[in-house]
Amino acid sequence: MDDDTYKGLSAITTATITMQLLKRGIRNVAMSGVRPLNDPVQRIVGPAYTLRYVPLREDLSTPEILGGADYPPRVAIEQAPQGSVLVIDGRGRGDIAVVGDLLTERLKVRGVAAVVTDGGIRDCAESLAIGLPLFAAGPAAPASVSGHAAADLETPVACGGVAVFPGDILVG
Repeated sequence: MDDDTYKGLSAITTATITMQLLKRGIRNVAMSGVRPLNDPVQRIVGPAYTLRYVPLREDLSTPEILGGADYPPRVAIEQAPQGSVLVIDGRGRGDIAVVGDLLTERLKVRGVAAVVTDGGIRDCAESLAIGLPLFAAGPAAPASVSGHAAADLETPVACGGVAVFPGDILVG
C-alpha cells in the first residue's frame, strides 16, 4: 500500500469507508463479534497476513507438531511482515484464545501493526499492557490447543463473518 493510500485510510472513519464500499456494491465488510480491546481504541490500517484454525483434531495437535518449526502459528508470529495486521480465523470461538501476552509482545517487537481475530485473547490484561492494537471477541483463558488445530497460513480466512484474503487492507 502506498503512503497516500495509507494516509487517506487513516484520515477517514470506518463508517465512511464501509459506506463508500457499500455504494460500490461491496456489502459484507464489517466484522461481527470482533471489537477493539484497547482503551483508548487504537486505529489500525494495514494489509492482512492470515492464519486459519480448524476444529481440534488430536492427530494435528501432537507434541511433535506443536513443537515443530513449521507449526503455522509459530511461522505466523515470525513471518507476519512489519506493518501487517495478523488476522486469525478463531472460528468465532471467543472462549478459546489464539494469542497471549508472550506472542503479543513478539508481534509488537517485530513491528506487526495489530491482531484481529474472532477468537479470544489469553492473558488479556497483560496483552493489552503491551500496547499492540488488539481486536478480538474478548478475553479467554484456554489456549488455542484446547480446541483448535492450526490449519494454514496466507490463505483466505473467515473472521467475524467476513472473508479476508491475504493482502486485503484492514481498517479499524
